[in-house]
Amino acid sequence: MKAKIFTLMACLFCAFAINADAQARKTPRHEHRRIAQGVKSGELTKHETKTLVHQKREIQQDKKLAKGDGKVTRAERKRIKREEKKASHNIYRKKHNDKDRS
Repeated sequence: MKAKIFTLMACLFCAFAINADAQARKTPRHEHRRIAQGVKSGELTKHETKTLVHQKREIQQDKKLAKGDGKVTRAERKRIKREEKKASHNIYRKKHNDKDRS
């Protein structure tokens, strides 16, 4: 009985962690706002902005291709999620390095 409860608790924790990770990235619109805010505040250089926007555009194209055949496979979802996570990390890294627009 204790093992079943433990397993159930572990599953609920994992489900919550996965959902929390997805909420951290939110939407492409949220990522775009983060980039725009970095440009406005001078935290992002022109080259950094161009790189980030290009990366987000590639992710959107990958999503379109994955949906194109009518079924997004587990591997496609995993690859897209990994790309989104990497892009989000890149936005953070580029905004917090010591380069600025001035």
